[in-house]
Amino acid sequence: MQRPWQMKYWLEESQGQSFHRRLTNQLVRDIQAGRLQPDTMMPGSRALAAELGVNRKTVQLVYEELESQGWLVTKPRRGTFVACVLPEQDLSAENLALVNGVTQPRLPSALMRSMSEVAMTAEYGVPVANDGIPDDRLIPYEVLSRAYRRAIIHASRLAKLGYGDPRGTTELRSAVRNMLTMDRYMKVSMAQVCIVRGSQMGIYLSSRLLNPENGVMVFEERCYPPAMAAFESNGFQIVRCKLDKHGLDTTALKRILEHHQVAGVFTTPHHQYPTTVTMSMERRLMLLKLSKIHHFAVIEDDYDHEFHFESGPIPPLASLPGSENVIHIGSMSKVFAPGLRLGYLVADERWIDRAAQEVMLIDRQGNTLTELAVSDLMEAGEVKKHIRKVRKCYESRRNFAARMFQQVFGDQVRFDLPAGGMALWIDISKLTADQSFNISELKQYQFERCDAGEKSELSHIRFGFGALNEDEIRESVNQLASVLR
Repeated sequence: MQRPWQMKYWLEESQGQSFHRRLTNQLVRDIQAGRLQPDTMMPGSRALAAELGVNRKTVQLVYEELESQGWLVTKPRRGTFVACVLPEQDLSAENLALVNGVTQPRLPSALMRSMSEVAMTAEYGVPVANDGIPDDRLIPYEVLSRAYRRAIIHASRLAKLGYGDPRGTTELRSAVRNMLTMDRYMKVSMAQVCIVRGSQMGIYLSSRLLNPENGVMVFEERCYPPAMAAFESNGFQIVRCKLDKHGLDTTALKRILEHHQVAGVFTTPHHQYPTTVTMSMERRLMLLKLSKIHHFAVIEDDYDHEFHFESGPIPPLASLPGSENVIHIGSMSKVFAPGLRLGYLVADERWIDRAAQEVMLIDRQGNTLTELAVSDLMEAGEVKKHIRKVRKCYESRRNFAARMFQQVFGDQVRFDLPAGGMALWIDISKLTADQSFNISELKQYQFERCDAGEKSELSHIRFGFGALNEDEIRESVNQLASVLR
């Protein structure tokens, strides 16, 4: 296999030091800094000597010294590699100063071991809980790789790798439109679809489409923080609206409308973030009615529509009568993985045209190959097939996570089994009423505080089960129990 890039080396001039010592110190610095990663193949002694203009024997002596110190290893018939286990913790203070070129205080060995163990646990241990991301281990990699290969061939033959439409490729916009028509009850045209790099970009574009001079933005009292931050960054004042087990409280919204000019309402009606509740049909229709009467936009973040487990999903706001003021945001990130960075914005043509202008200012257009590959999979039915498969998996994980919380905590916690999504919203107030916690131990969770007299207590926690298999769910629930108890 050819190396994509040739590693370059630059040696600092240092009076009184031999070339042998300078090269030794530089290689150690590169390894410590991460420029030379563990198991990286080093250049052959002959090649490195030619690059540096020195005798090959000098390079061989440097390699031998670093191997004796544990920085490098030689593999028969393969070459010299950076060691997978590095010797930093065993260096004396004098050697550390020699390598770094400065005198530094040495960390206690116990502290260094502790730091190493923490890093190892985070990288190789049981995954911590999350707020509801998908499991990228479930991605059909072979199917996806074949789609990318077809996309490359298709794009190169038809010269489609130049600058294109900022709204996205025709192929993916058509595939999204067909999906929305067939699966989401939405009647939209190609001109009403704009492809974005994930739902967060769709949210930010929405904040650019509205004008803060036209009024405040209304968010549910519990909401997705990055969405609120996007609107605040564009000058909007935020007003919170009451939320209950039926979703956004439209009666409370009416009271807000009596006292504020409202530019828009942001909501996650399908599986509300973070509480997972589903907005009732009565409130959906009332929200749309109010939007027409008071002329405000409704931003519908439908981030995990595909993963509804109980009967059929309720139709999106954008599919209902009176939805002219709805900006609908969807994502492919929950279907495959966030790293694909694919989402879509669906709205009236005038808003999509303005969104395209904003895209031109941000990044010009999306990733043509990814859009072509995913559109290929959507039209071939592979995306639908994958959704059916992982929906069953996530439903099973939801049920298992619920059983684990009941088994480990009993009646010390309360929660309603969500109709869909990838997380549980757990009431932990019984456990936290008379205790204080180190919040850093809960940083992997979305949690909520409540005021109780003079102190603030943890009230709820959002436990994501989507990216965890059953063994990992069991371990994560037990870890959470050890913190809360």
